[in-house]
Amino acid sequence: MTLPGIESGHGLSSEQAAEKIRTFGYNELPEKKKNGLLDIVLEVVKEPMFALLVASGLIYFFLGDVTEAVMLMSFVFVIIGITVYQEQKTERALEALRSLSSPRVLVIRDGQQRRIAGREVVPGDILILSEGDRVPADGVILSSNNIMIDESLLTGESVPVRKIPWTDDTPVQAPGGDDQPFIYSGTLVVQGQALAEVWKTGTRTEIGKIGTVLQDVRRDDTRLKSEITSIVKTIAITGIFLCSIIIIIYGAGRGDWISGLLAGITLAMAILPEEFPVVLTVFLALGAWRISQKNVLTRQVTAIESLGSATVLCVDKTGTLTLNNMVVQSFFAHGQFCEHNPDKPGVPDLCHELSVYAILASKKDPFDPMEKAIVQLFDNGSDITEHIHKDWEIVAEYPVSSKLMAMSNVWKSHEGEFIVACKGAPEAIADLCHLSEHEREMLTERAGTLASGGLRVLGVAKSSTPSLNLPRAQHDFNFTFLGLVGMADPVRPGIPEAVSECYDAGIRVIMVTGDYPATAQNIARQVGLINADTCITGPELEQMSDAELQDQLRTTTLFARVIPEQKLRIVNALKANDEVVAMTGDGVNDAPALKAADIGIAMGGRGTDVAREASTLVLLDDNFTSIVSAVRLGRRIYDNLKKAMAYIFSIHVPIAGMSLIPVLLGMPLILMPVHIVFLELIIDPTCSIAFEAEKEEHDVMKRPPRSRDEMLFTRKTLFLSLMQGFVVLFVVFLVYVYALSTGLSEDEVRTMTFTTIVLANLLLILTNRSWSETIISTIRTPNKAMRWVFVGTISSLLLILSLPALRDLFRFDSLPAGGIIIVTLAAVVSVLWFEAWKLFNLRKKPRYLYDRAFRNT
Repeated sequence: MTLPGIESGHGLSSEQAAEKIRTFGYNELPEKKKNGLLDIVLEVVKEPMFALLVASGLIYFFLGDVTEAVMLMSFVFVIIGITVYQEQKTERALEALRSLSSPRVLVIRDGQQRRIAGREVVPGDILILSEGDRVPADGVILSSNNIMIDESLLTGESVPVRKIPWTDDTPVQAPGGDDQPFIYSGTLVVQGQALAEVWKTGTRTEIGKIGTVLQDVRRDDTRLKSEITSIVKTIAITGIFLCSIIIIIYGAGRGDWISGLLAGITLAMAILPEEFPVVLTVFLALGAWRISQKNVLTRQVTAIESLGSATVLCVDKTGTLTLNNMVVQSFFAHGQFCEHNPDKPGVPDLCHELSVYAILASKKDPFDPMEKAIVQLFDNGSDITEHIHKDWEIVAEYPVSSKLMAMSNVWKSHEGEFIVACKGAPEAIADLCHLSEHEREMLTERAGTLASGGLRVLGVAKSSTPSLNLPRAQHDFNFTFLGLVGMADPVRPGIPEAVSECYDAGIRVIMVTGDYPATAQNIARQVGLINADTCITGPELEQMSDAELQDQLRTTTLFARVIPEQKLRIVNALKANDEVVAMTGDGVNDAPALKAADIGIAMGGRGTDVAREASTLVLLDDNFTSIVSAVRLGRRIYDNLKKAMAYIFSIHVPIAGMSLIPVLLGMPLILMPVHIVFLELIIDPTCSIAFEAEKEEHDVMKRPPRSRDEMLFTRKTLFLSLMQGFVVLFVVFLVYVYALSTGLSEDEVRTMTFTTIVLANLLLILTNRSWSETIISTIRTPNKAMRWVFVGTISSLLLILSLPALRDLFRFDSLPAGGIIIVTLAAVVSVLWFEAWKLFNLRKKPRYLYDRAFRNT
């Protein structure tokens, strides 16, 4: 069928098109000026955390320890690389939008049909759209032949919408819904043909507006990053101050400024917490790797921190909770309902003829998802194939029109018979079949029963004609009603269980979809959403003030017929309620909300490039249940990060104390740079690798989300951490004083004191592996990284104490058997109080926690 207007339409001339390009610009999103590599590096080094890493590396270079310096500098480059990746992410999102909004398109130029690049389309162009075309710009339909367009990337609707020609009295409306004349850039024609006039291009289109929002939406630094930066800055300033004091006291008091400088550098090395930024980087990088093993790609590593504190998960229905793949679920034939299992071949005998004619009323290779679902009956049901032969051909088609919501195919069989198959809206089929008033009421009731289950309902009828002398209208056939077909977009397997786990973890689930309320409510009930009977629609949301929306969001869990701007508004309202928002999505319409959310989660398989580029996490398998695994890992990572940071605080207290106290009291120096380097070689892999590999605590998914305002170092955490360090310092100092009082040489005193620090350090590691389980229990919990730390530390210490050359380098002496016993007992005593504290707290907890904590003792 030739569309009216193609022969007579002249379209724009080449000169007019060129002039409009000069006036309106190309049909694409403007490029944002990119930051150069040098600009990004300069931004990185301004931050105290990264600057401190560089300063620490320079100190090690100054001391001649090239290995340690190179290691620290390598972390600087890793952090710069991550920052470069983050800075370029928005640009990639915009590039994905530009690619999507600039397909090849057929236009009428100079009175001829020409295929041009989508970026060259201008307002006023006449488009010729056909099945499979990507719409290049916003506009209106001038004439059409049964055209349907998939607008799910803008509206979230699970099925294509029907379009009609524009008239002068048609009001401008938002995207979504049937029988509208408006078309939108980036959407897909799945059926029919149309002539359309372009109204808007580039940033003025709906998809262009989303690109503009993406440019404007910015993410703030996470609380963890801000807290660590503040702590590092405070400790660095304190360290510099103390370092200066030590140099002055030592140089002025003992008259040895070189030794004073060495003592000052040693103290600075002992205090400077270079592990903090290293640990944060390593934990998040390895955390991203671990989460990727659960089919979740981390696009912004700091989102791992937010996973453990997520309180709300905003879920898009289509393609997220559902498969975004229509399937036939129910039939109504011969006065009875029949259920259909898409996973099994064939259909019930009662629905056999209904299925055959539903297939015959569809295209052989359809774009429309509902027709795909019907044709799938042919693929799965071998008993149907005998009625559908490859040598049959379609000799005529009667398309859907705004006046009659039904379509018919006329087939010529190999026997020369002409068979007519019709499908469409139940009321249209009732009209074609000339049903009585009573029969119409019964049909409406049966269709309503299927629709109430969230199904899309089609009626099916049959007819035949002896010759090819076909009537002009479908009404002229003598149709016989066959029944109804109900189709659904099924829920993904495991979704109800995943939603239940979210509730167990204290995470609210909110469905935000562009689909109809009845369909959304049905899916919400299937997945076990709380308050599924209450739904707020997009038009209702539009009438709410921000304060009213914030109030409604405290209880409402279902939003339907929502447009993109409203999704972003919902996310912002939740954040205004002090919620930590995770949002899933797969369409272009979701991109601004994904970027604005604390955790944006895109679908990797079905999701658009725009959604993936705007997100912080991507589900590689499009499986909602992977979110639960990511949350579990996120909580585990944060727990282990907290343990590692507490350990760093603890161990730096005795190291800094034994660097400072001898200077202040005029006693022999114990620690020198080489000793600090050795201790750092234990501390660095322990806090960054061994603690990261710890398994999660047993209640990790049973506790409520971490408060947004909760600091990494709470008063309790900081007190216990410092208390551990000061107890170790006290015990080490006692060993130091004891060794001096017994008349041992300076090297022997240094040997005993340093060995005590090393052994106490190892026990601090063990006791901090869990703050709820005893050392005995944690020892029996495997951790390969921890094992290598212990083996390497003890082996290295034995080599240093045994080999004369190494003893001289560390200024040690042989350690007698009595000394070994003393330092070992001292190390054990230094952590006993913390084990007693854990026992006391465990007895106050419920018995099942007590039993689980001591299952290995």
